[in-house]
Amino acid sequence: MPLVEVTYKPELPETVLRELGEWLPHLVSTAVECPEEPYDGDLQPGDVEIRFRPLGKFDRSGLDLLIEIRSKYFASRAENRQERCDRLLADVEKFVEGSIGVYLTLPIAAWAQSD
Repeated sequence: MPLVEVTYKPELPETVLRELGEWLPHLVSTAVECPEEPYDGDLQPGDVEIRFRPLGKFDRSGLDLLIEIRSKYFASRAENRQERCDRLLADVEKFVEGSIGVYLTLPIAAWAQSD
């Protein structure tokens, strides 16, 4: 289950952020799918958690949009993490203009969720 944090410049139009919020669960799931956690295209609640936050007045960033993804470490995910990151960036660039960064981390982690 990836955790995604999206930090954006407040000037980014709400329509763009709404569209990003609709597409990002699928795009992230595709980017991090692996044999240990295959993506079947049928996202359920809790499969991808996304948080949006505007840059604050004391934040410093040269980017219009930063997408940070944390997803559980698996060797099959780690071996091509840069390709995964590049592919996600290319997918996001299709409908978001400006300077965009994608940061993918694969920590050793555990996850539990209630029904």
